[in-house]
Amino acid sequence: MKFGSLLAASTAATLLTLGGVARAEVDELKIAAQYGISYLPLLIMEDQNLIEKHAKAAGIANLKVGWSKFAGGNVMNDALLSRSLHIASGGVAPFTTLWARTRDNYQVKGLSALNSMPLYLNTRNPNVKSLTDLSEKDKIALPAVKVSIQAVTLQMAAEQAFGPGQHNKLDSLTVSMSHPDGQAALLAGNGEVTAHFSAPPFQYQQLAKPGIRNLLNSYEVLGGPGTFNVIWTTSKFYQENPKISAAFVKALDEAMAMINKDKTWAAEAYLRISKDKDTHDNILKMLNDPNIIYTTTPQNVMKYVNFMYKINSIKTKPVSWKDMFFPSAQDLPGS
Repeated sequence: MKFGSLLAASTAATLLTLGGVARAEVDELKIAAQYGISYLPLLIMEDQNLIEKHAKAAGIANLKVGWSKFAGGNVMNDALLSRSLHIASGGVAPFTTLWARTRDNYQVKGLSALNSMPLYLNTRNPNVKSLTDLSEKDKIALPAVKVSIQAVTLQMAAEQAFGPGQHNKLDSLTVSMSHPDGQAALLAGNGEVTAHFSAPPFQYQQLAKPGIRNLLNSYEVLGGPGTFNVIWTTSKFYQENPKISAAFVKALDEAMAMINKDKTWAAEAYLRISKDKDTHDNILKMLNDPNIIYTTTPQNVMKYVNFMYKINSIKTKPVSWKDMFFPSAQDLPGS
């Protein structure tokens, strides 16, 4: 009887312990961003400790938040699946790729959109007036060959320029580089990189330099504004960390409200946090551009999804954009 009582007590204690582990949320949240003004809400969230603030209000008093920088969404996806990262952020294309590939296991979905912004392909080659003028003498820097949102947008544009089935016509000209490295290579003027498909603020900084011209605008390719960046995580993390997931979304909403309320302050904050050497006037001009919008609402995501499915870069596609996002975003008027 004594042994039975001890066994029962031990079993009960074990179950309680396991139950506690199952219910416990992570004590350190690991988030990754990339380079550029498109990630300004995340920079402000880090600078102002907004996630910690909302986590504390939800009863998680000592949450640590670690922030990392990645050059592209493909590397970020590897980190997410290896569990060395909890929340990733990047272009619609790498997000869509991971959503499609993890339908039967990790079930990666979006927490939120991050912005809608045009992406520019700029060139310094005076002989290139359109995509059809690009040749083997030109190299196009972008964050990740074939899988970044810039790479997929270039494929969409190539099909429009060269005809059906010619989406990969320019793939051989692309090289993977972070935005800072790609910009440095373009502006150096003496290397193989003669074009850069980047994002704000880099694309605008380039156009301010003599000899740099715009060749392509993603909004023209899409036929209207579209989401540039998305924030995503695994279903396992979302389900096991409901308070932290909710705190993240609330912090994101607060950061966006701060940006949209005071663009002058937001420009100062970006320069201070990012250490960008651009002028306050230039950054403020970008933030006031009506085409640059900080919003959690997904916009024209399905245009990318449908294209990627058509060219077989993903093997499945959602019925609606809502299938790709967690409930935190499903009530928004997305597309």
